[in-house]
Amino acid sequence: MKTKKTAAIILALGALNGSLANANLVDKTNLQFSGYVKADAMLSSYSDGTLASGSIGRDFYLPSLTPVGGEKESAQFDAHIKQSRFRFTTNTDLENGGKISGVLEFDFQTTPNGNERVSNSYEPRIRHAFIKYNNWLIGQTWTTFLDVKSLPETLDFIGATDGSIFVRQTMLKYTTGNFEISVENPETTVTPFGGGSRIVTDDNYIPDLAARYTFKGDWGHFAVAGLVRKLSYVNKQNGADIDTSATSAGLSLTAKINLGQDDLRIMANIGRGLGRYIALNTADAAVLTADNTLETINSSGFSIAYRHFWNPQWRSNFTYSIFSADNDTALTGLSATKQTYSARTNILYSPSKELTFGAEYAYAKRELESGADGDMSRLQFSATYAF
Repeated sequence: MKTKKTAAIILALGALNGSLANANLVDKTNLQFSGYVKADAMLSSYSDGTLASGSIGRDFYLPSLTPVGGEKESAQFDAHIKQSRFRFTTNTDLENGGKISGVLEFDFQTTPNGNERVSNSYEPRIRHAFIKYNNWLIGQTWTTFLDVKSLPETLDFIGATDGSIFVRQTMLKYTTGNFEISVENPETTVTPFGGGSRIVTDDNYIPDLAARYTFKGDWGHFAVAGLVRKLSYVNKQNGADIDTSATSAGLSLTAKINLGQDDLRIMANIGRGLGRYIALNTADAAVLTADNTLETINSSGFSIAYRHFWNPQWRSNFTYSIFSADNDTALTGLSATKQTYSARTNILYSPSKELTFGAEYAYAKRELESGADGDMSRLQFSATYAF
């Protein structure tokens, strides 16, 4: 009996000690909750076909999904709340005198489940999940090759998609002053010899290396970023004998220039084998040759956006963005995307900094190596409550 009582006392003391320890941790941790609720409504028209129900190209602009070569159909209306997001941020004072912070952020874009028939339910997905300790960041967030502050303010999820670097992935990053360097999760996308469905290899054995230096001043900022990675494709299945790799490299120049209340945002990106890093993987990083080796695909992108404040509550953004791929058509075939571009303008009204209503018109065009092309026109309205 004594043994049972003693065990019970020990368990109770252990639980109390754990509770006190947790309480102590809570006392040292500051938790913040932020995000926004955003409702979007879009009317889209395509010159050469349509996008099927459930296509993410109906939720936001993807350059590679502008239909080409089909029959024109009637306009499509879509309304959703998928851009809404929520973010948890913690800051903890450590026993060693240091500090650690953590971020966990979700939204509802690009998830596979959910439909518009009854409940319009959509699964959350992780956008960011990382910790920061001293000068180190570990976890998933924006690639160091991307300058987020140079992205324009648009109703569309990205806006200047054609010319933009846009990737989130897991990394180990070190920051000192205005310099950042990271090793990041690799992945290779390949166009089969002669064209066809994209091959996502998952055969990389060396992390991607990215670095950026940012010059800052009252005038705004200018950043130079570089990317180096090893592309790999191995396939020994069903009689295949593929074991090949190639080196990829890219350069990104970005800026945000303050013009009084207004600002100008510029992005210029170029490289060989950029693939998934630019224009949401409109072109692959490499193409497979007849002798089963990888040949990198050169690509480039440029965007410029001007934001003008009409008064403290009203503002507009004017954006142009272009992407080009230098495909070897003897390898990729004529169905590969040669070029895409888009232009958009919007009007935003914020009666308070927490609340914004907006309207935006966008025009986009996609051209294949065959010379065939198609365009998209989209009118979008939104209401956003940020907290």
